[in-house]
Amino acid sequence: MEATLSARALETLLGDWRADGGSAYRTLADRIRLLILDGRIPVGTRLPAERDLAARLGLSRTTVTAAYRELREQRMLRSLRGSGSVARLPGAPAVLPVPPAADYVDFSKAALPALPWLAEVAREAVEDLPAHLGDPGFDPIGIPQLRAAIADRYTTRGLPTDPEQVMVTLGAQHAIALLSRAVVGRGDRAVIEAPTYPHAYEALRAAGARLVTVATAPDDVGPDGFGAVDEAGDLVRAMGHANPVAAYLMPDFHNPTGRSLDAEARERVLDAAARQGTVVIADETTAELDIDRGLDLKPLAAYGPAVMVGSVGKTVWGGVRVGWIRADRPLIRRLLAVRSPGDLGTPILEQLIVARLLARMDDILDERREQLRAGRDHLERRLADAFPGWHVPHVDGGIATWVGLGAPVSSQLALAARTQGLIVAAGPRFGIDGAFERFLRLPICYDAETTDAAVQALTRAWGSLARTPVPEQSVLAAVV
Repeated sequence: MEATLSARALETLLGDWRADGGSAYRTLADRIRLLILDGRIPVGTRLPAERDLAARLGLSRTTVTAAYRELREQRMLRSLRGSGSVARLPGAPAVLPVPPAADYVDFSKAALPALPWLAEVAREAVEDLPAHLGDPGFDPIGIPQLRAAIADRYTTRGLPTDPEQVMVTLGAQHAIALLSRAVVGRGDRAVIEAPTYPHAYEALRAAGARLVTVATAPDDVGPDGFGAVDEAGDLVRAMGHANPVAAYLMPDFHNPTGRSLDAEARERVLDAAARQGTVVIADETTAELDIDRGLDLKPLAAYGPAVMVGSVGKTVWGGVRVGWIRADRPLIRRLLAVRSPGDLGTPILEQLIVARLLARMDDILDERREQLRAGRDHLERRLADAFPGWHVPHVDGGIATWVGLGAPVSSQLALAARTQGLIVAAGPRFGIDGAFERFLRLPICYDAETTDAAVQALTRAWGSLARTPVPEQSVLAAVV
C-alpha cells in the first residue's frame, strides 16, 4: 500500500527551510528534492495535498503549487489521478534508486572497497560447498562452522560465547530489523542515540516503536563545546524516565560521530538497562575498525546483558551480505520464529566464505587499519586547508567523521554539492525531525584521489552558499 506523508510530518522533515532566503517556491522545492534524494521521503510516498501543506506552512497555495510543479518538471514527483503527488527518482521505476552517474563522486556511503584477496577466498570456499549439497539449503540459523567461528571470535575478544548463542543473518541491517520485530511492540518506547545510523531507527519505527533520543557526539571537544555531552548519564536517565523496552547503541566507533564508550560508561548503561528490563542492542559493525584508540575494550555484552549485532559489511565488503546476532538462547528461538515469515535463511556459499575470512580477521584488520589511517589523515589535511572554519573531529577509528559546519546549512550544501558532481548525505539524514543541519558526515574510507575530488566539489559548493544569507548564530539552537 502506498505510504502517505501528512502536512505536519513534512513540515517536521523540512526543518528551517526558509533559512535559504531565496524564492520561496524554489527553496521549498529544493528542500523536498533533497529529502527524496536522501531517502528521508521514500520513493513511492504520497505527499500532502497542496492546500494542506500551504495551510501548515503558512504559505499561499500558489507557492506550494509552483514548488510541486517544479518537482514534477525535475521528475521528482509524479501525479496520479485521484492519488495526488507521489515521490519518485528521475529515470527510475517508482521504487528503485538510480545508480549515480560515472562522473559523480559518491560520498554518501562510508564503506571500504572489497579486500584485494576476497575473490581468492571465494574460490577456496567453493571447495567446501559439496559437503552441503545434500541438504535442502534453507538455513535460518547459520551453518555450524560459521556459528562456531563467530563464537570463537567473541571469545577471543573477551566475551565467552557458545555457537548456540549465535544466529547468522543477511547482514547487520537484517539483524536489527529482526530484533526490532522480536523485541518491540507497537507503541513501546525505544532509546536511540542522536545522531545515529538511519536504517536502525527506521527499523525500530517500522516495528511500531516510539523513539526516545539521547545526544551523542565525537570524543574530540571543539572550542565551542562541540562534543561535550554526558551520553552515559543521559542514557541512564532516559531509561529510568521512559522505561523503554529496547535501546539501540553503537558503543564503538559510532556512526557517524566516531565516538566510543569507555568501560565505566558501558557498565553504567547496562546496569541501568538491567534495572528497567531494557534490551540493549549493540551494533558492532564498525567495532573492530580501530586505528589508534589505545583502549583495550571488550564487546559490550562483556560488561552486562546486551544483544550483539555484527557483520562483515565494513571489514570485508558490503557485497558479502552476512551478519549475525549474539544473544541468549531463548531470544535466538524467538528470532527464529520471527524470521521464518520473511526469509528462509542466509546463502550457504557466502557463509562458507565468511567462515574462512574470520580465521584471517587479524590480518584483515591490520590492512583496514592502514587504509583508514591514510584516509583519515588525508581527509583531515584537505579539510583543514579548504575549510579552516569547520570543526573536524579527530577520530581514532571507524568509518567517518562528523564535521561541524558552524551554520545550519547542511541540506543546502548537500544540494549544492550535487550540482558539482558530489553525492553526500546531509546531517539530518542521521537524525529525526530535521535535526543536525549544522553537521555533515564525511567518510574516511576513500583513497586520496577520490577524497581530493570530493573536497574540491565541496569547496565549489560551499562557495556557492557564500552568496546565500545564513541565519545568525542565535537561531542555531532552534535548528539542532
